[in-house]
Amino acid sequence: MKGNEAVAEAAIRSGCRHYFAYPITPQSELIEYMAKMMPKVGGTFLQAESEVAAINMVYGAAGAGKRVMTSSSSPGISLKMEGISYIAGAELPAVLVNVQRGGPGLGDIQPAQGDYFQATKGGGHGDYRLIVLAPSSVQEFADMASEAFDLADKYRNPVMILADGMLGQMMEPVEFREAKTQAEIDALGKQHNSWCICPNEDGDRKHHHEINSLEIDPAMLEKHVEKLYEKYAVIEKNEIQYDTYNLSDANEVLCVAWGTASRVVKSAINELTAAGKSVGLIRPITCWPYPYEAVAAAIGPKVKEVYVFELNTGQMLDDVKIAVNGKVPVKFWGKVGGIVFTPAEIQAKLEACFDKE
Repeated sequence: MKGNEAVAEAAIRSGCRHYFAYPITPQSELIEYMAKMMPKVGGTFLQAESEVAAINMVYGAAGAGKRVMTSSSSPGISLKMEGISYIAGAELPAVLVNVQRGGPGLGDIQPAQGDYFQATKGGGHGDYRLIVLAPSSVQEFADMASEAFDLADKYRNPVMILADGMLGQMMEPVEFREAKTQAEIDALGKQHNSWCICPNEDGDRKHHHEINSLEIDPAMLEKHVEKLYEKYAVIEKNEIQYDTYNLSDANEVLCVAWGTASRVVKSAINELTAAGKSVGLIRPITCWPYPYEAVAAAIGPKVKEVYVFELNTGQMLDDVKIAVNGKVPVKFWGKVGGIVFTPAEIQAKLEACFDKE
């Protein structure tokens, strides 16, 4: 399946029954798939009049304790940022899919990784964090839909799947997890009854809950933000994910890349390995929380340089430098404008590390 369709199908199987979005390339197949499939499962699909409207519909459905998702691409995500900050401030679970394209501004419709800052450093206003998952294959893209909903529910926090136009448009084999039954979906909703907006009925569901991110009293707002960051500390402790490739104590160069860019780097590593060069890769799967300790631990005794590759101007570079903490030099090379580097280009950059010895 195409990546955009695979993540949509996986979301439905994970119990997503509410989806609000506005079309934008290169994620339009996702909204098309949801338009076709959500009515078949008794779900709610709505093409909103704008990205701003869509994210506030997400806020409403999340406040009612429903599994809800939206998707967009780079400039569309920018328009949603105010609402995303509201959702994070109100501690609501929601899933956001960003199929990145070239920027800044309207840019183009080709693949890029220029939204790393926006996703991992806040993006909207105020002090908050998104859990950010970065898939590198269509299979991971689909698997992360289920994982994202579970993490959102577990921590009452928005989760972003940070994909790109290449992953959204490519077709690969994919196996789906077993779909949740209606009883399981109903049970997911009931677990939110202690905080969500529910009908004021007689019995144990009779209550009034306020879903709000406004707090006029500075002292109360300070307590709320401190509580948020206590939660984020727990996420940093428990939810870090990363993958390694060809990692060993013989590595002379350590590569760091995320998302689809990491696949290009792997191809270059294969060529270098065949030529007798030792290069390893560590790939953050959670861009936040970031695997600082794992990156530091991946610097083996023979590593002379760490090389970062991204489809941007070096947005993950600062996080890698924090992890490396001056142990060895850190270099960067990337492509922008929606241009994807080739394995041969990456190989040439890495070979230069060995040539100067």
